[in-house]
Amino acid sequence: MRVKCVICDKIENIHEELLIAKKLRNRPIHTYMCQVCHDRIETKTKERIATGNFKLNEPKKNDDGW
Repeated sequence: MRVKCVICDKIENIHEELLIAKKLRNRPIHTYMCQVCHDRIETKTKERIATGNFKLNEPKKNDDGW
């Protein structure tokens, strides 16, 4: 199966029976990202977390008192 990275537009071939291939075939909302882009995003995110300025948006807890 030929897939295209959503970030760098690199075209790669993946095996038809892999789980990611099945997800891409059955659910069009899923997108493919190559390993190079995935690693780059991972390292940049870890760098941002290390600076202390990274805030993860968590859902607000609503306490009704009931």
